[in-house]
Amino acid sequence: MSWELASFALLFCALAAGFRWYEHTHPSSKVLALVATLAALAALGRVAFAPLPNVKPTTDIVLLSGYALGGAPGFVVGAAGALASNLFFGQGPWTPWQMAAWGLAGVLGAALGVATGRRLGRVPLAAACFAAGLLYGAILDFSTWVTFSGEHTLGQYLAISGTALGFNIAHAVGNLLFCLAFGPAFVRALLRFRARFEVRWQPVAAAAAMGAALLVGAGALPAPAAAAGETARATAYLVRAQNADGGFGADRGQRSSQLYTAWATMGLAAAGRRPATVRRGGRTPADHLLAGARGMRDTGDIERTILALAAAGRSPRRAGGVDLVARLLGRRRSNGSFDGLVNVTAFGVLALRASGRSTRDATVRRAATWIARAQNRDGGWNFGGRGGPSGIDDTAAAVQALRAAGRPRAGAIARGAAFLVARQRADGGFPLVPGGSSNAQSTSWAVQALLAAGRDPDRVRRGGSRSPLGYLRTLVESDGSVRYSRTSRQTPVWVTAQALTALARRPFPIRAPRGR
Repeated sequence: MSWELASFALLFCALAAGFRWYEHTHPSSKVLALVATLAALAALGRVAFAPLPNVKPTTDIVLLSGYALGGAPGFVVGAAGALASNLFFGQGPWTPWQMAAWGLAGVLGAALGVATGRRLGRVPLAAACFAAGLLYGAILDFSTWVTFSGEHTLGQYLAISGTALGFNIAHAVGNLLFCLAFGPAFVRALLRFRARFEVRWQPVAAAAAMGAALLVGAGALPAPAAAAGETARATAYLVRAQNADGGFGADRGQRSSQLYTAWATMGLAAAGRRPATVRRGGRTPADHLLAGARGMRDTGDIERTILALAAAGRSPRRAGGVDLVARLLGRRRSNGSFDGLVNVTAFGVLALRASGRSTRDATVRRAATWIARAQNRDGGWNFGGRGGPSGIDDTAAAVQALRAAGRPRAGAIARGAAFLVARQRADGGFPLVPGGSSNAQSTSWAVQALLAAGRDPDRVRRGGSRSPLGYLRTLVESDGSVRYSRTSRQTPVWVTAQALTALARRPFPIRAPRGR
C-alpha cells in the first residue's frame, strides 16, 4: 500500500469517527442550527481574510467553539468549516487534512475547557489559539510531505516545514491577535447559548430553568385551583418520561443525561412529588445523577446537580464519592463571582444555599454583592455582566439569587422585578430577550423571580391581558407535556420540568418534599 493510500485511509477513518461521535450525541435541532452557524462563520472568516496570506480567524472560531460547547460540536465546526470554505478556495487532496486539523483544534479546545473549567482569561486563551495555529501548520506540512513528496524522509519534511515556517507563524500570530480582540466575548456568547440549550450548547441551551431547596423568606404562595389540573398532568407526564436507568432525556425515549435528569428532578420536587419515589427499573433520578457526579467539571453542571440532589433529599457533599460543594467553592474568583458570569454566579448562590450555607456565609454574601453590582441601569442583568443587553432569564436568576442570599426585596430585587414586568408580552408570557416572542422557559423563570420578589404572578397582566401563569397553562397539552411556545409543537422534557416549577409557584431553590 502506498504512503498516499495509507494516509488517506487513516484520515478517512478519523473523520468518520469524529462525525459518528457527533451523531452519537443526538444533538437537538437547536444545537444543529448553532453548529451549522458556527461552521459557516468559520468558513466566512477564512474567505473574508483571503487577501492576507494565512491570516484568518477560523482556527480561533473552531477552538473556542470546542472550548465552550464540547468536543463533538467543536470537531464538526472545524471539519465542516474547512469543507465549506474550500468551495471557494478549491477542493483537493488537502481538504480532508484541513478538515482533520481544524476538527482536532475543536477537540483540543474542548479538552482545554474541561481541564480549566472554562475559566481561562484573555491572554491564556490567546496563547492556546497561537499554539493551535502552529499545530495546524505542522499537520498541513505533514500532509504535503505525505501527498506530494517523493521521498518520505525526515530531511524532506524539515525542508517543507522550513519553507512554510513564515506562513505558519503568520497564522499563529493572527490567531493570537484575533483572540485578544474577540475571544472572551465570543466564549461568553457561546456559553450563554450552551446554558440556554444544553439545550453540551449543548444544547441550548443554554440551558434551562432550575428548581431546588429552601428559599429563605420567599414565602411561596399556594397554587391556585385553576392550575392544579395542569400541574398534576405535567407531573404525571414527567413520571412517565423516566428511563430505565432512572434518568431523563431531552424528550421521551431519548437517552438520559445529567442535564435533563436534574431539571426533571427539580420539577418533580417543586410539584410536591418526592423524587426518591419516582423509580424505573429500581433506579431513581438521584441514582443517575450520582453515577455521573465524579466526572463533572463544568461549573454550571456542578451547580445544577447540587440543586437537584438537594431537591431529592440527597447530600451533594457525598455525591458518588465526590464533594460537589467543595468542587464548586474551588471555582470562586477573587471578585466573588463564579466564572465571572452573572448567570453562573446566581446559580452558585442558589446551589450554596441549597447545600445548607446560610445567608451569613462569606462566599454567599460576596457573590450576592458581585451580582448586585452587575445590575444594569434598566434594572436587568446580562449573562456576562454589567453593560451588555439585559435578558429575562439572567434577570430572573439574579433576582432569585439575591433573595436567596437574604437581600431585602427593596432595591436591586425590586428593580429587577420591575424590569421583568415591563417586558411582559401581550399574550402574558415572557421572551428570552426584550421584544422577542414568548416562550415557556423564560416565562417560567420570570414567574419564579416574581414570586421571590414578593409579586403575585397572577396579578401581573400587561394591559389586563393573560397572566404569565395563564400563558403557561395554554401550552399544556392533553398528555401533560408543555410546548416551548405557542408556535412550536415541540414538547421537550426539560421545558415541562421548568414550567412545572412555575405552575407549582416555587422559586429557586426548592426543599425536598415530604410525603408521597
